[in-house]
Amino acid sequence: MHLADLGWCSDFEHHFSVFREKGYQPGRICREHKHLYGVLCESSEILAEISGRIRFAAHVKSDFPAIGDWVAIQPLAGESRGIIQGIMPRRSSFGRKMKQSYTERQILAANIDTVFLVTALNSDFNLRRLERYLVLARESQAQPVIILNKSDLCSDPDGHLVAVKAVAENVPVHPVSGLTGAGIEQLEEYIRPGKTVSFLGSSGVGKSTLINALLGFSRQEVRELRARDERGQHATTFRELIVLPSGGMVIDTPGLREVQLWADEEQISHTFADIELLAQMCRFHDCRHQSEPGCAVREAIESGELDQGRLKNYTKLQRELRFLEKRQDQKASMLERTKWKKISELQRKQNRERNNRYSSW
Repeated sequence: MHLADLGWCSDFEHHFSVFREKGYQPGRICREHKHLYGVLCESSEILAEISGRIRFAAHVKSDFPAIGDWVAIQPLAGESRGIIQGIMPRRSSFGRKMKQSYTERQILAANIDTVFLVTALNSDFNLRRLERYLVLARESQAQPVIILNKSDLCSDPDGHLVAVKAVAENVPVHPVSGLTGAGIEQLEEYIRPGKTVSFLGSSGVGKSTLINALLGFSRQEVRELRARDERGQHATTFRELIVLPSGGMVIDTPGLREVQLWADEEQISHTFADIELLAQMCRFHDCRHQSEPGCAVREAIESGELDQGRLKNYTKLQRELRFLEKRQDQKASMLERTKWKKISELQRKQNRERNNRYSSW
């Protein structure tokens, strides 16, 4: 397999030049085990572990390799194994805030061209969750595409399509059925040789079924929905990069039970551009869109132009963002204090050693 088929380009080649001089070879992370990574190289797939230098220098989870990353591999002679000696800068990455952490980002997929945001047209359909996905997708620097799966099971697919397009702005929306194959050809247009697509969505929305449809055979495990509430079960338990017969690549991820926000004001503004445009017409520049007179946002809700749930989700995401920024500032201050504390301790140690040398004279 040629590196270009895996997404290699001149940008990665530029950063890799220093590693090539050392005899290392490029590879792309395709799966992650407990302490090892599966890496696709030009000749074969090998198992690799990260070097001690990378492990020592890593301060947060995102400093470690992620699915889709390009890395520099030092092959081990006579073995189908290697050591990861470097990670190329990411062109794009889809991530979320790690659970039980206010300041760390979990990378779900790296170096992706398109993010398929998959939702099912059943009782689990949720516009507010989709808005949250859109915020994260725009932060990734990849192109978001909304996939409305299980259209064959929906009594009103056109109504759902209209509702989604109302919150999607200029994001493409495709109703499909992974089971019957309807609309699958629309997805194939995004998966071209050398291009990478990541599937993201809740458990049970049919990501694995869609990937099987694109592959042309059943590779990914598929599980039935729970009958009592139509909620999905985890069929995919780990992230994996899969090369399709067409030459493109897809990254399958476990269903997301919860999507913790990791973004900034720009992504929220882009996703809720209609609300921000209305807010500019409010009488007061600091309007909270609650009971203030002359509130254009409240007037739009009362006239039916704007959905109340959309405004509620907008304010909720803004609160999460402010909380995240506050925690990040606190951690940055703590790291700065820790750095200067270490510098001061080092200076005191050097002064003591210098004084001891003088006293011995």
